[in-house]
Formats: sequence, structure tokens, C-alpha cells
Amino acid sequence: MILIVTALILVACPLLLALLGAFRARNEPPVAAVAWDWRLVALSALLFTVAFNLVFFVQELFLVLPKALTPGLQPTLFHNNHLWEGEHPLASLFQGTGALATFLLGSICLLLLRQGVGRSLAARLFLVWVAYCGVFMALPQVVVGALSSGSDIGMAMEYFHLGADAKAIAALLALAVVPLFARAFSRHLLGLASQSAQLARAGARSRFVFQVATLPALLAIVLILPFRVPREWLEVVFLPLVVFVAGMPWIQSGAWRLRDVVPRDLPKPFTLVYPLAAVVVLLLVFQLVLRPGIRFF
Repeated sequence: MILIVTALILVACPLLLALLGAFRARNEPPVAAVAWDWRLVALSALLFTVAFNLVFFVQELFLVLPKALTPGLQPTLFHNNHLWEGEHPLASLFQGTGALATFLLGSICLLLLRQGVGRSLAARLFLVWVAYCGVFMALPQVVVGALSSGSDIGMAMEYFHLGADAKAIAALLALAVVPLFARAFSRHLLGLASQSAQLARAGARSRFVFQVATLPALLAIVLILPFRVPREWLEVVFLPLVVFVAGMPWIQSGAWRLRDVVPRDLPKPFTLVYPLAAVVVLLLVFQLVLRPGIRFF
């Protein structure tokens, strides 16, 4: 049942919503298209790459810290995982602290966005991506935890002795809030538009979200791979794909419905030098510092 509901919510419903948007766009009067901005695509892809890896680091760090403070557990933090030696009854509980930390981080960034934090396009877009990765790195783990007791959240669920029904309810609740979060992200992304023409029509809104979010997030998956190797390819590719699929279809398919968003009139000039440098520096930290492992004992 959980798999069926997951397919309906993450695939079927966004597809139907996108089809409705396509029909709506076909019936709109033609308007002059705004020029495509490839620099904006590049900026967003670089910022997504930085945000994803920082959020993943937060997840692993908060999986390690509670164990490091627990007698008998000796954890080690890596660039794409963490391990520990020893045994303690709380170890399985602490497998849930990583997802909790990323969800809280994402929620805090969403609150900051609602308060208007971020006076430049790059700063606000970075906050959007940190919030997105925080939320959608956490929610799918609840669904996976309901299906697999060996996963991180699954181990935490086992600690609380949750039955099959309780696990299913938790998974369904996690899936139910996906469209709500996606709508909030769509609104913040549309607010990054620099011209009212980019938001004037349903088709224009979908086009802008594809430019500022969907295409960059797809490109960022390729940029994220070097941060996660060496590891089995399934583990390398799986998490970035899950984070993309968990939220981006809803964000893209629902953008056309948000008629009341107005551009925030943010300063448009931006540079790609600093985001690119951040990607390179972060990659060096992951591969040179974290890859050998940092022992917390």
C-alpha cells in the first residue's frame, strides 16, 4: 500500500497537474517570451550542489554526535557515510537524529525565507536550496523507514517498537505534506523572477521554474556525484535522485497555479565565481578531509 500511495503522490498526481497546466497554457493568448538565462541555470545548479552536500554533512554529523556522547559507542564520520564501533541500546534511536536535523534545518530556512531574509538573488536562492534539501532529504526517509527496518529511520522506529500500522501512518503523513512543502517552494522560486512577464501567464511561470529550479537540480545531480565516490554506484546516485524526485515534480507541475506571486525585485547582477569556488573547496574538504574518516573518540 505504501508503495502504491508513493507512486500516486510522487508520480501520478504531479503528472496530472502538469497536464492541466499544459492545457491551460495552450488556451492563453501568446506573449513575447523572456530571454532564457543560462547564467541563472548555472548559478542555481552550483548553489544546489553546495546546499545538498552541506545538508548531507549535517545529516551525517548529527548521526555521529549523539553516538560520540554515548558511552560504549565510537563513531567515525566519512564524506558519504558514518560507521561506529561498540554497542548501546540507544544506537538505533540515534539513527533517526540525522533526518531530524536536516528537517529542522530546512524548516528554519523556510521560516527565514518567509521573513524576507536574503537581499540578493544568490543568497535567497541558496536559502531555498538548503531548505529544499533539508526537507526532502528527510521526508523520504520516513517512507523508507516504514518499509525497511534496516534503514536509519527504520531502526529508530524499531527502537520505539512501532507496529506496521504506526509505520504506515508515519509514511502516509510524510507523503501527505510533500505537496504543501512543494507549493511553498514554488512560491519562493517564482518570487526570484526579475520581470513581471515571467509570471504573467501559466506557461511563463512553469518555464521560469524549469529554468531556475528543475533543470539546475537535474544538472546538479551530476555535480554531486564526485562528492559521493568512491562507493557503490547505487549509493552514489540513489540519494540525489530521491531528493530530486521527492519534491521537484510537484514544484514544477504546480508552478502554473500560483497567480498571485510578484517578483521580489532583487538585484539581478551576480557572479558565478564564488559559487564555483564554494563547490571546489567543499569537494576538496569532502575528499581530502572527510573521506579518510574523522573518528569521534
